[in-house]
Amino acid sequence: MTYTYEQLAKMIDHSLLHPTMTDRELEDGCALAAKYQVASVCIKPYYVKRAAELLRDTGVLVGAVIGFPHGNSATESKRYETELACRDGAAEIDMVINLGKALSGDWDYVERDVKAVCDEAHKRGAKVKVIFENDYLTKGGAGLDSDAFKVRLCQLCERAGADWVKTSSGYGFVKQPDGSYNYKGATEHDLALMRASVSAKVQVKAAGGVRDLDGLIKVRDLGGSRCGATATAAMLDEYRRREAAERAGQGPQASAGHLGKGGY
Repeated sequence: MTYTYEQLAKMIDHSLLHPTMTDRELEDGCALAAKYQVASVCIKPYYVKRAAELLRDTGVLVGAVIGFPHGNSATESKRYETELACRDGAAEIDMVINLGKALSGDWDYVERDVKAVCDEAHKRGAKVKVIFENDYLTKGGAGLDSDAFKVRLCQLCERAGADWVKTSSGYGFVKQPDGSYNYKGATEHDLALMRASVSAKVQVKAAGGVRDLDGLIKVRDLGGSRCGATATAAMLDEYRRREAAERAGQGPQASAGHLGKGGY
C-alpha cells in the first residue's frame, strides 16, 4: 500500500450531518469514528457537547458545521454559532460562505464573513474549513468563469485566515433537466485547482462524491489532506483487506479511483 492506515484514516472527517439522524445514530457514529481512529467527526452544532464527551481521550476531534448547509446566516450569527461550538468542545469549524454575496461580486462582504468566523475560532484554539459548494459555481459568476471564481475564493479565504478550503457541503443539490436533484461534490479538477490556488499553509478538503478507498487515495494524491465521508467503515475495512492480501503475496489491488460521484 502506498499510504499507511493511519495516513488515510487521519484524512477522514466522519460526517454525521444528515437531518434525520437520531441521537442514537449520532452516538453510534462517534463510536465508529473512535473505532477507526479517523481525524474527526463533523457534526451538528447542537450535538457538539455530547460528541466531545463521547470522544474525550480517543484522539478523534470534534468538528462543527456553521451556517450549514447554505451559508445564508448573518455574519454575527455565524460568529456566535462558532463561539458556542468552540465552548462546547469543537476543535474544528466547517463554515459555508455566503454564496449569493459571492455570486453578486460582493467580495468584501464574503471576506469579512469568513474572517469573522476564523478570528472567533482561532482565538479559541480551533481551525476553520471554508466550504465553497462548487456544484453551484459551474457557470462562474460576478463576471468570472467557474475556475477564476474558485481561484478568487481561494485567495480571499487565505487572506481571511482559513486553515482549509473545502469543495462542498455534501448537500448542494442542483436541479437537473428532468426535475430531479443531484450533485457531484468533489471532483479531481476542483481539488487540483484549489490546491494550486492557495499557499502551503492552507490545506484542501474534499467533500461529497468520495465513496470508496480508491477515491480517498485519489484525494490524497491530488494534495487533499481531509475528506468528508459517511462510507468510513467501508473505506477502511477495504484498506485492511488489501493490506492482508498484499501480505499474503497477492499483489496490489487498487483501482484508478474516481471522484464526483455525489453522496457524502
